Amino acid sequence: MIHYSTFEKLDLRVGTILNAEDFPKAKKPAYKLEIDFGPLGILHSSAQITQRYTLEALKGKQIIAVVNIGTRKIADFESQCLVLGASENDEVILLAPESDVPNGQQIL
Repeated sequence: MIHYSTFEKLDLRVGTILNAEDFPKAKKPAYKLEIDFGPLGILHSSAQITQRYTLEALKGKQIIAVVNIGTRKIADFESQCLVLGASENDEVILLAPESDVPNGQQIL
């Protein structure tokens, strides 16, 4: 168990995927995502979501991500946030708000 104050340190936000492209240099099949977080700006992420989502289906999709996790270098790409999802049968299902909310909206 972690203390609640540890959880409070995570900054979870809603963003909209502006662009998605294949990421052939990743060790496991992945996409490079460009995500608009409103007042926080545009951040990039690598996501292993190729089994469930096409590139076209991702554009315009709202997602939930951790935006204060730091930068992680994946091959030649800097992932700046962690897109959240649930795993089902080796597929990742993206977490998303039930209805559209402003980009950058904080998850409470």
